Parts: sequence; C-alpha cells; structure tokens
Amino acid sequence: MMKSLISNTANAHSELPKPKAIFFDVNETLLDLEPMRSSVGAVLGGRDDLLALWFSTMLHHSLVDTVTGRFHRFEEIGVSALMMVANNHDIPITEEQARNAIVTPLLSLPAHPDVKEGLKMLKDKGYIIVCLTNSSNKGVEVQFENAGLMQYFDKRLSVEELKIYKPDLRSYEWALKEVGVKAEETLMVAAHGWDIAGMKAAGMQAAFVSRQGKSLYPLAIKPDYLVEDLIELNEYL
Repeated sequence: MMKSLISNTANAHSELPKPKAIFFDVNETLLDLEPMRSSVGAVLGGRDDLLALWFSTMLHHSLVDTVTGRFHRFEEIGVSALMMVANNHDIPITEEQARNAIVTPLLSLPAHPDVKEGLKMLKDKGYIIVCLTNSSNKGVEVQFENAGLMQYFDKRLSVEELKIYKPDLRSYEWALKEVGVKAEETLMVAAHGWDIAGMKAAGMQAAFVSRQGKSLYPLAIKPDYLVEDLIELNEYL
C-alpha cells in the first residue's frame, strides 16, 4: 500500500524548496518500540498485544494535559497510561510494577536498522539535524546515548521546556524559533499521522516514515514525502 502512495506523490518532490533543517520525532520514528512488548506484556499477564493500546493511551492523555493547562513528564504519563490499560482489562498492577515495565525499557530502545546510516547521509549533506520529542530532556538524552545517536544531532528539543505536547501548533512554532529557521525552511520526519497533521498545519514540510503498524490520519493535510525508511528519504533530498 505504501509503495503505491509513494508513487502517487513522487512527482511533487522536485517542486519543494530544499530545507535548511530537518526535524525528527523520536519514539517509533527513530527508535523501535517493539522491544517493550516483552516488559509491557509481562506486567499485563502476557498480554503483549496491548503495547499499541498503551502507547496510544499515553499520547491521548499527554494531550489531556495540554488542553487542560497541566503538564507531567512523558514518562509519568506512560506509567499512568499502563495502569489505566491494566485496570480496563481487569489486570492487577501496582504503580511500581508499571514504572519498572515502562521507564527503563523506554530509555533503552534501539534505533531502527536504517536510522544511523540515514542520519549520517543527511548530516554529510549539510542539513541541520534536530529532534523534537514529547519525551523529557533527560529522557531523550539517555535514549540517544543508549541508541548511539548523539553524534548525529545538532540540537535536541523536548516539549518539556515549553510544557505543551505535540501536536499542539505551539510546540512546532516554539521549536522553529529555538533553531532560528522559518517553517518553510524545514522538513520534519515522523511515523505518526497525528505528528504529520501538526507539522503540516504549522507550515512545515513533512515526511511520513512507514514504520510497522503506523498509518496517516486521512483527514489531515497530506505529507510531502511518503517513504519506507530514512535511506529512501535521502533519495529525495
């Protein structure tokens, strides 16, 4: 399916201005969430199929914080989300068990196989490489250290500084100011339809990376690039 989508949009790439900076989402876009299936499944009585539900519940309630004017670190919301999923499926779980299942594994995620090579290729071309994540400042620092990605990034940005989660438009506008670039001078890369919706509404170029189990939001503005991985993205830049 993704291949056909790519072929339908490829002709538009030549008309796009070359970006000065490329922003990346982190969780699932760069880092593979799949290893968390075992830790989440273990604490949920073997229900590793609930991993995706846990992650979507975490995202949902990060936006609850934003629209109600509150803020908790992403890791905190992740722990609470896991407890909610467990409760909704009548699985007894303590806060300590939820924390052990989420925090350390989330900080130890490996990069997808294409990521290091793809980032190096983009950096060698002279792009400013930035991450914009819902994870905490310390969290993304540890994630990048553990995944071996620190050397590829010129700047790491966390919404923790703004206390407003993506895809609120203010998070993208803040990130652009932090890097000193205009929206039309940037490309942002993500594996989430909701993130694509936010960055396009903010005026940025957008690239959707087709990670396993991820899809676009059909009612949002379409991305400028649809690619299988970062290696393919390099073919257009």
